[in-house]
Amino acid sequence: MSDSITVHLSRDEALVLFEFFARFDQDNQFRLRNNSEFVAFMKIAGQLEKTLSEPFQENYFDLLARAQANLAVGDAALAPGVEPKGNK
Repeated sequence: MSDSITVHLSRDEALVLFEFFARFDQDNQFRLRNNSEFVAFMKIAGQLEKTLSEPFQENYFDLLARAQANLAVGDAALAPGVEPKGNK
């Protein structure tokens, strides 16, 4: 299995997401302010759904936990916008 996948975005989607992440970097609030942001995120979600097989595997939650641990190595503190476990 390949370690990488490709996600395709239009320039409009890329620009909208760039602004979203720039705003998040400035104010640490991970909130949508325009329907276009939702559309861009859903396009990515749709591509991931078509590409990934892991969500349909029996050990999905183990795979997810491993992926989360791999990506968070060295980042013990909560990132901006991340809620502590147990907060919902």
